[in-house]
Amino acid sequence: MTSTPPTLISRNHYARFRPSSRQHGTTTQSTDMLSQSSAQALARLRAYKPPPTQWYNCPLTRRAAVLILLFPDRDGELKVVLTIRASTLRSYAGQAALPGGKADSLTETPFETARREASEEIGLPLRDPPGFTIEHICEMPANLAKTNLGVRPCIAFLSPTSSTLASVEEKMIPRLDPKEVAAVFTAPFKQFLKKDWVSGGEGPKNAKGEKHSWYRGSWTDWHEGRWRMHNFYIPRPPTSSSQLQTKPSSTSSTSSSTSSSSGPKPKISHPSPSPTPPSRYPEGDDPAPEPTPLDDLPTFRVFGMTARILVDAAREAYGEEPEFEHNSHFGDEEMIARMLRMGLMPEKKRKGEELTKEIMQSVKKEGEKSRM
Repeated sequence: MTSTPPTLISRNHYARFRPSSRQHGTTTQSTDMLSQSSAQALARLRAYKPPPTQWYNCPLTRRAAVLILLFPDRDGELKVVLTIRASTLRSYAGQAALPGGKADSLTETPFETARREASEEIGLPLRDPPGFTIEHICEMPANLAKTNLGVRPCIAFLSPTSSTLASVEEKMIPRLDPKEVAAVFTAPFKQFLKKDWVSGGEGPKNAKGEKHSWYRGSWTDWHEGRWRMHNFYIPRPPTSSSQLQTKPSSTSSTSSSTSSSSGPKPKISHPSPSPTPPSRYPEGDDPAPEPTPLDDLPTFRVFGMTARILVDAAREAYGEEPEFEHNSHFGDEEMIARMLRMGLMPEKKRKGEELTKEIMQSVKKEGEKSRM
């Protein structure tokens, strides 16, 4: 596998395309820029038919969707776009996530929700940008988030309309604008099936510059039983003009605007800068690491539901099982259906609401009764 290492776009002001409400249908993409493995992966995803979903049975306040935005790198291998959530957010602050969020109306589809949220969070145009196209590939089974939401993953493919154009990674990805997140970065898609880093470039390193594992995992009691907690440590992209775009902090914006364009570039900005280094770095199976200033992160940790969604999507795309232990089923459709029947997903959502092990135990017992 010859994929290039991850790339990062930090908070910055970019030229953005004006969005429109035009719907995206399935389009026929040229496969000239794709490796054989990537072309086959996209073909599998286009042919994928998900089981009936409970997403539309959820109240509006319980509906959410995320966008798995795939694109080809310069070697024709698929990469996926990820974000670092702002440390000011109430939920999952400072954590890696797929772009997405809650539905706005009962008529909004999962893909429309995911695309709108991606536009708001990272500036992904709602209309195909000049020279590129965004294809809606498929949707995966809904997952149950700890915040008691039904989350529908939607897979899309961003590609140039001609194989003679510059790569998506060089021309389109840097134009994304992390408006509501701390940063936007990318990672090799197939890597989420691997136990070790095999994607070229330097692998993950810890704060001391020493080699760090790519994958760590363990089993925990969650949902209806044993649940695999995946932890992926994506190498921090190199700080270069082609892979890292930055924005001066508000205190230095005036002086930066008057400085020479050839002067030194500002450091990566983050919503809540800290004058001192963090007391610890996200490690192991910690389900809620302390938000860490972006400048201090040696790796970007992808874990929890986001990691599971990426693993399942890669399983379906490449027709392979991961090299590490994992839950065999896709999504949580049956569990969501059971929770809806038990009245555990009401329209009114409490502030700070999260699912507990006690609630999940009651759902498990209900499932056991129904199978008797």
